[in-house]
Amino acid sequence: MDSKLQDHLRRLGLSDLSDPHTVWVALHADVGDRATLIHRYELEAASRGINVAQLTDADRTAMQMEVLPILLPGWQSTGDASPIDPIDVLDYDDAWPARFEVTKACLQAALSQLDVVIEHVGSTAVPGLSAKPIIDIMVAVPDVEDEESYVAAIESCGVTLRSSDEGHRYFKPMPPLPRVMQIHVAEADGGWHHRHLLFRDYLRAHPEAAAEYGALKKGLAKTYRNDRLAYNAAKTDFILDHMELAEAWTTP
Repeated sequence: MDSKLQDHLRRLGLSDLSDPHTVWVALHADVGDRATLIHRYELEAASRGINVAQLTDADRTAMQMEVLPILLPGWQSTGDASPIDPIDVLDYDDAWPARFEVTKACLQAALSQLDVVIEHVGSTAVPGLSAKPIIDIMVAVPDVEDEESYVAAIESCGVTLRSSDEGHRYFKPMPPLPRVMQIHVAEADGGWHHRHLLFRDYLRAHPEAAAEYGALKKGLAKTYRNDRLAYNAAKTDFILDHMELAEAWTTP
């Protein structure tokens, strides 16, 4: 088990790991979103006296279903589990902005009756940053709960609504369509909208931080190539640390 996690558990007086889910919930209550899915894996493995690598895919899926509703309030899946989508982090590609524009044009036409703002977000929106070759697109809408006003229109651009959580809806292409982009719908000026624009703009303005982030992602892609949620979880400390810097950067 990671030494930092062990220190946290000692500080909280959590020495009994026979119920690792309850221990993780207590950890999350103390450190918030810095308690990640990877910590849940580590606690489960420690409770069984095995290595994390020995956890089965079924084990991991069960723990993901436990953790996601806590990390993402209101989270629920809208369909069956998708096939495993291996992670590949590539050097920045100058073609990524043009690929965004193609899908943006489709979305603008489909959502022409709704007041929306469409933004290129995520790592492919930061020049020079290594990334998965999947274009992240954010559609800011007046009311994310009014799904009738946008779901069918967005799905007409080749994606399917896959999950929802508080203030956010997630769409992606489903097989046999290749996963070349994914679409996030967020409340205009809401928390999800603010955080993702701020992180993008901060990385664009701080190439040294972007380079550090790219190197981190390339390493994590090797460790968690077949576990996308664990890959995302492993980026948590970097993102939270730099979000604090980004908030300070924008504060007069």
